Amino acid sequence: MGEVDPAFIQEPEHRPRISFTEAEGIPLIDLSPVHSTDNVSALEGLVREIGDACKKWGFFQVINHGLPLEMRQKVEAASREFFSQSLEDKRKVRRNDQAVLGYYDTEHTKNVRDWKEVFDFTIEEPTIIPASHEPEDEEVTEWTNQWPDYPPELSFVYEIHICDLIGLPRPLTRKACQQIGSVASSMTKPALSDSITIHLALLLTWRSVLVDTRMGGALTVLAQDDVGGLEVRRKADGEWIRVKPTPDAYIINVGDIIQVWSNDKYESVEHRVMVNPERERFSMPFFFNPAHYTMVEPLEELTSEQNPAKYRAYSWGKFITNRKRSNFQKLNVENLQIYHFRISK
Repeated sequence: MGEVDPAFIQEPEHRPRISFTEAEGIPLIDLSPVHSTDNVSALEGLVREIGDACKKWGFFQVINHGLPLEMRQKVEAASREFFSQSLEDKRKVRRNDQAVLGYYDTEHTKNVRDWKEVFDFTIEEPTIIPASHEPEDEEVTEWTNQWPDYPPELSFVYEIHICDLIGLPRPLTRKACQQIGSVASSMTKPALSDSITIHLALLLTWRSVLVDTRMGGALTVLAQDDVGGLEVRRKADGEWIRVKPTPDAYIINVGDIIQVWSNDKYESVEHRVMVNPERERFSMPFFFNPAHYTMVEPLEELTSEQNPAKYRAYSWGKFITNRKRSNFQKLNVENLQIYHFRISK
């Protein structure tokens, strides 16, 4: 490869071992009962499965989800056409700190440059977001999409596919919450209101690379190709576990917001990508987040004198605006994390 730009080099504690454990334990959940409400016992079993997966792993895969494979294949084909263009052509829709949606190849995670290319867009257009991360600044700005000229069908297939995807997180979140207690409706209300923000990112990860991340949002639905490489830090012992790709499955992971809402009942676990040294990896994460004005804090129904709130309230809009700063520059401080809002005992 020649000399590597220091911007790409991870700190020693974040570098992976060459060996890995492949996950047989990450739950593979059959969503067939969602499509038929006649079998009450099957639905109850599904509720338990999803709740247990959220508690024990923070990750699970779903099959028989009802999303059309043909459209997913069209999205992947169009995306690969886009990424196969010259860098000059892709950068015609390059994003920056003013136009934050579009193509990008110098994103940072943990203040280290990622070895990947990204194209992302929002469903709610325009998406309203704070203009800055400063708490006293009440000005807002608008996120709008940038669409490339080639391939011409890109925006069409994305928008059709997102219409299919948009319904998937709702029953999953609702059924996951049902296992916590009788607060399903109140817990899902902040994320499932009419003012949610949703965006999709198309990622082409280069060969022999590592991307290490945690979600700041509520819920992620991920489609990945057969290259795989996703690794999840197992809660039981901290071991990194490789997630084996399952054809036509979607991977679901709990985000930081649900961890805070649930007062640590569900946990947003650390995950990363270690890519095949001979093949590039294509993935498509769908981010499901609340409106920018949402104040994120443990739900009152899940706190008590015996189980007090573990986090102080924070603004989701200010949080994501702060996190976006590190996408475009290497900061001298750590990326904002939810533990910065944890209440000391």
